[in-house]
Amino acid sequence: MSFTIYPAIDMRGGKCVRLIQGDYNQETIYGDSPFDMAAGFADQGASWIHMVDLDGAKAGSRVNGEHVLNVAKNLGAKVQIGGGIRTENDIDYYLDAGVDRVILGSIAVSQTELVKSWIKRYGGDRIVIGLDAKDGYVATHGWLETSELTAIDLGKDLADAGAKTFIFTDIATDGMLSGPNVEANRELARATGASVIASGGVSSLQDLKTLKESGVSGAICGKSLYTGKFTVAEAIREVTSC
Repeated sequence: MSFTIYPAIDMRGGKCVRLIQGDYNQETIYGDSPFDMAAGFADQGASWIHMVDLDGAKAGSRVNGEHVLNVAKNLGAKVQIGGGIRTENDIDYYLDAGVDRVILGSIAVSQTELVKSWIKRYGGDRIVIGLDAKDGYVATHGWLETSELTAIDLGKDLADAGAKTFIFTDIATDGMLSGPNVEANRELARATGASVIASGGVSSLQDLKTLKESGVSGAICGKSLYTGKFTVAEAIREVTSC
């Protein structure tokens, strides 16, 4: 089974940042140019770049879209983007400009039937569902609110509607370098029968190997790359060899 490394670029104010457990007050700036950061990852062999518009997630509308399009149009790597995508216009803005996937998070909870219609219209290959969970329940609006839906229940419902890929984030592990919640990712993959990309907590090459062995399809790597735990090239070699 193939396993994809997704280096992450979280954008706030046009800069590359990382938050701890989604807390906007616990921010570290790692670069001034999302494009330069993405180019560096691509040079190391990244086939995908995972981008998040943190301003957009909080505001509920696109804020850093021009940085995403710059990467999509000018680098060879594929791009997936999440944060602030709430309307068909938002989806068209990205997909029509060459972005490969859009990630829908909060709206998948608040307007599930609408999201199902978008999955049907655009296809399960282009619409990715972001399930960010806190104690098993889906968190929304930049992780500022928690819904009454479990990630498993929402995942199964959307998989039945044609969703093929989920990004699962355990908020408790995000930005903590404490190791991913392997069992929660495995459980979601088994329950939905879809591809699951693990996000949050990856701190070592061994974490990537464990995730691959668990049956998920890839991992998003953020703080582990920015703090030098390993490089994109090392991560790719690890999951290719195991």
